[in-house]
Amino acid sequence: MKLVLSQEQQELRAAVRSFLAAASPLAKVREGYDREVYARLNGELGLSGLIIPEEYGGAGAGFAELAVALEETGAALLPGPFLATAFATIALTRVPDKELLTAIAEGRITATLAIGPLTTGPLDRVINGMEADVLLLRDGGVLTAVDLTAPGVTRTALETLDLTRGQARVELDGVPRRELGPLPDGVDDLLAVALAAEQLGVLRAALAAIVAYAKIRVAFGRYIGSYQGVKHKLADMHCKLEQAESIVRFAAWAADESPEELPAAAALAQAYVGRACFEVARDHLLLYGGIGYTWEHDAHLFYKRAKADEVLLGPPRIHRARLAELLEL
Repeated sequence: MKLVLSQEQQELRAAVRSFLAAASPLAKVREGYDREVYARLNGELGLSGLIIPEEYGGAGAGFAELAVALEETGAALLPGPFLATAFATIALTRVPDKELLTAIAEGRITATLAIGPLTTGPLDRVINGMEADVLLLRDGGVLTAVDLTAPGVTRTALETLDLTRGQARVELDGVPRRELGPLPDGVDDLLAVALAAEQLGVLRAALAAIVAYAKIRVAFGRYIGSYQGVKHKLADMHCKLEQAESIVRFAAWAADESPEELPAAAALAQAYVGRACFEVARDHLLLYGGIGYTWEHDAHLFYKRAKADEVLLGPPRIHRARLAELLEL
C-alpha cells in the first residue's frame, strides 16, 4: 500500500498546479469553459491521455496519477469537461475503442459519460453535455457511443447550482449509436475514486484559502486566527483533510494494484470524502463572515462545487449503505 506520492507523482502535481495557476487562476473561473486552456492542458501536459494505454497514444499512467491530476483541477475549480472526459476515458479503457481513445489522447475530442443507466426519453443532467463531442451510454450493460454533433441531437443547457461545471438535457431523435462492447463490473467504483480525488482538491483549496484569510483578517484588534473558536474549527477542518487524503490515496492505489479491495475503498471514498469536502467548503464560507456571503467573493464557488460533487454519484447515504453491506455490518 502506498499513501505517499512518488517523486514522479510529485512532479506531475507541481506541473499541473503551476500550469493552472497561470492559465486558469480563480479570477478567471467565472468566465467558464475556455477551449484554449483545455487544448493547452492536453497539448502541453497530455492530461487527457494520462490513463490511456500507450498503444492508443496515451501516457499509460495509472489511477494514482489520474487522482493527482484531478486533485489539482479540483483545487483550481477548473471549468470545462476534464472530469467528464476522465469518466468517459475510464469506461473506454475497460471497453477499448481505438478511434475514441486515440482522439481523446490527442485532444481532438472531449467526451462525457451518462452517469446512470440508459432510460427512454431525454437524458437529464449530463455533465458538460454542451461541450462534449461524444456521449457514452450504458445500455443494458453494453457501452455505446453517440456523436453529439450528429443530426437529431438536441442539447439544452440547464441552470445548475455549480457555476463552474455545466450540465445539459440531451435528446436523441433517431441518432445512430455505435456499440462498443460489454461493460465489465467495477466502473462505478473507479468513477467514485476519480470524483473523490477532485473533491480532495476542492477541500484542500478551500481550507488553504480560509487559513490564509485568518492570518490577515483583524477583528477587535486581533487576527481572527488567534481566537480559540476559529483555531478549533480550522484544526477540525485540517483533520478532515488528512483523513480524506489518506482515503483517496488508498483508493487510487487499490484501483491500480488491489482490485479486490477497490469496492470498499471506493464506497468509503464517497461516503467520507464527499461529505467532508462539503463541510469544509461550508465552514470556510462561514468563517469569512459577511463578506463570504457576497456574490463577488469566491467562497460560494467552492461551496457550490462541493455540494454538486457530493451528490453527483448519489448522496453519501447510498455509499454508506454499500460500504456497510461490503463489510457485512
